[in-house]
Amino acid sequence: MNMDISFIPPAPEEYNQLRVKAGLSPKDLAASALGLRNSIFTITIREKTALIGMGRIIGDGGCFFQIVDIAVSPDYQGMGIGKLIMKEITNYLDKHAPKHAYVSLIADLPADQLYKKFGFDYTSPVSVGMYKKY
Repeated sequence: MNMDISFIPPAPEEYNQLRVKAGLSPKDLAASALGLRNSIFTITIREKTALIGMGRIIGDGGCFFQIVDIAVSPDYQGMGIGKLIMKEITNYLDKHAPKHAYVSLIADLPADQLYKKFGFDYTSPVSVGMYKKY
């Protein structure tokens, strides 16, 4: 397979298409454009021109970083693309995250096993993830 790696955010429409294919929820297109533009770091994987995988880092760039949108098209899952995405994200954080920065993510099961390979651990029982959806 001939894959192209880029660090340029995808268009909001293809971002949403990949999210849905990967089993994630769609997002508002205007919100997607704003969020993609404000990312700290983005990695995209394409085969030819088709977006087949991506991941992002969001946050304040100093104290807090959150890994989001780890998504791989179902036709390409199990081929190491998720590992490649996490490797690039980890490389970025290793170079740019200040000492004592807090890096978090929300893991859907069984993706938690992938994230554990990159040094992530569960916050419970000391803390638990919480959210409010609008």
